[in-house]
Amino acid sequence: MLRKKTFLRCVALVSLLVWFLLPLQVWALSIGEERKIGEQLLYTMRKGLPLLDEPDISQYINSLGQEVLAKVGPQYFSYRFYVVKSDQFNAFAAPAGLVFFYSGLIEQVQNEDELLSVLAHEIGHVVSRHIAQRMEKNSVVGAASLLMAIAGIAIGVPGLSSGIMMGSLAAGQAANLQYSREDEEQADRLSYGWMCKMQRNPEAMANMLRTMRRITRYSIGGEVPQYLLSHPNPEARLGYIQSMIESDRQKETTGEFQQTDNFAFLRFKYRVLMHSIDHEKIKVYCVTLLNTNSDPEQKVMANYGMALLAADERDFEGALRYLGTLQAKYPDRKILNVDRAVILLEAGRQDQAHALLEQAVREDADDMYGLYQLAKLESMRGHSGRAEQLLQRFKALMPEYPPLYFELGRIAASQGRQGMAGFYLSKYNLYRGRVKLAERYLKRAAKDTSIAEKYRNEAQVLFDKLKELEKGN
Repeated sequence: MLRKKTFLRCVALVSLLVWFLLPLQVWALSIGEERKIGEQLLYTMRKGLPLLDEPDISQYINSLGQEVLAKVGPQYFSYRFYVVKSDQFNAFAAPAGLVFFYSGLIEQVQNEDELLSVLAHEIGHVVSRHIAQRMEKNSVVGAASLLMAIAGIAIGVPGLSSGIMMGSLAAGQAANLQYSREDEEQADRLSYGWMCKMQRNPEAMANMLRTMRRITRYSIGGEVPQYLLSHPNPEARLGYIQSMIESDRQKETTGEFQQTDNFAFLRFKYRVLMHSIDHEKIKVYCVTLLNTNSDPEQKVMANYGMALLAADERDFEGALRYLGTLQAKYPDRKILNVDRAVILLEAGRQDQAHALLEQAVREDADDMYGLYQLAKLESMRGHSGRAEQLLQRFKALMPEYPPLYFELGRIAASQGRQGMAGFYLSKYNLYRGRVKLAERYLKRAAKDTSIAEKYRNEAQVLFDKLKELEKGN
């Protein structure tokens, strides 16, 4: 509760600053203004939302997003996709291509096509600029109301968003982020088309809407999940999607849909769940799958969940056995060698872990999970030069991952480069959402002549950007 209150205070402060920048008027949200709001919002979200930004979690959800965007065409924004640790059934698209998925929603998704359908739907809202249009349609709208309303959606507390909105109305503002039926139909039409272009079965859209309908019907105490408040009418949407599927079937224009390989999705889902729900619940789920005649893919992937659980309980031999069973079924999935290396590392078997990680990085230079694990291991072994080299490669792939800068700062400090250690500490705090601390270290780094000029310049640029966002100009 304290964290939520702190988050709301942060949002209110940002909103107040934006209020002074943008006068009350018929406010047509330009692309540049939407980008600025997106930046402000992301800094605010980092303060208040527990993001699950581990390299492999982030790499999977962003690669899935890029798969959709490849069919969308050129865009005004650089899309970024995030997973939030929360039991809320929620997802939302914020201005400037920021898309957030909650672990509570991911828990309900059964396969990659279903997740892709939700992701494509959210991209449809961004592409159609529905939030910008809502602001254009209202006569007295400002960025402050937008930020505060999104805060309510983000936190996912029933009634909170509407409460904030009433406060904004009292100040002479109005913003309604509940999508209209027309908005939902447009996003559904776009996502349906993209699913077909990707040769993904749009029936997954219908299945996901059936899940939403079930959740709506059985909501405890009448509390409808935030996602279903901002994305209304799953029943009507389901009928609309089914009519499109049936129409294409009669016209014989559906084409051939690929059989989706759910290995990467299920691995991603188990890793998300390990961070977000009770482990006993995961164990019951996995044991049930292993002991029933369930879907073969789901059944064999339950071994992955059991491996993660065993490793968490420090039963490393048991974890390796479960993982071995999975590798026997998927001998070509190199990412499982990285998982094995992580377990071996936790078990203190550094040499075996090192050999596997070196091989993994050679075979896939863009595997962020393997690259980061190898960098950490090299640092543990005292090979700070190699560790720093690997971390710099990792930074090119995932430049906003906070622990990256903690590791780089630790290496710099161990080498006596205190100025660079402070610079990295500023970026660590920046991407943790600790803006005031980041400002303090950035200001110091910008004036530290022991730091190379390019880093001083970067520190100054970041410091100026934070000040600009803070002031709203």
